[in-house]
Amino acid sequence: MINHTPKHRHWRFKNTFLLIASLFLFFYLADTPFVKEVISGIGDLGYLGAFIAGIFFVSTFTVAPAGVVLFYLAKELMPLEVALFAGLGGVVGDFIIFRFLKDYVFEELRPVFMKLGGMRLSHLIATPYFAWLAPVMGAIIIASPLPDEVGIGLLGISKLKNWQFLLLSLVLNSLGILIVISLAIVL
Repeated sequence: MINHTPKHRHWRFKNTFLLIASLFLFFYLADTPFVKEVISGIGDLGYLGAFIAGIFFVSTFTVAPAGVVLFYLAKELMPLEVALFAGLGGVVGDFIIFRFLKDYVFEELRPVFMKLGGMRLSHLIATPYFAWLAPVMGAIIIASPLPDEVGIGLLGISKLKNWQFLLLSLVLNSLGILIVISLAIVL
């Protein structure tokens, strides 16, 4: 009997590889004139531009250009409204990262983690202290100007339901963006 299943379906770390490859691709393309022109064009879209910049504000690799767009939009538009629209965009960006990390990357890396001494850490994760500390630390990271991936990872470990994650992400991203753009305007 011939096996007609594509080989990539059995590749153990395909999502982790795709994540790493996309990061390398981003670094390669980040300094091109086309990308700089796109960033400038987003700033011309008003509140829609704030929403789009909010999507990119949550990632390590796009936080800087998105922050620049939000800063200039907050100078021209109402900062609170910019923060709310960018916060909505941040929810979209965070949820994409949350689902991808939780459903694909964490599952792929779990066996590797367990082989590298994950049993001790998994006991720590099962403690009641970690059950409340992980979401608190994740929330602090998401509300800060730091990129959200680590905070999302902590929230992903903590059994949050999707609707809880979405609501928390909206409040934290909007608040964090409002603080960042307010400080940028004042300074």
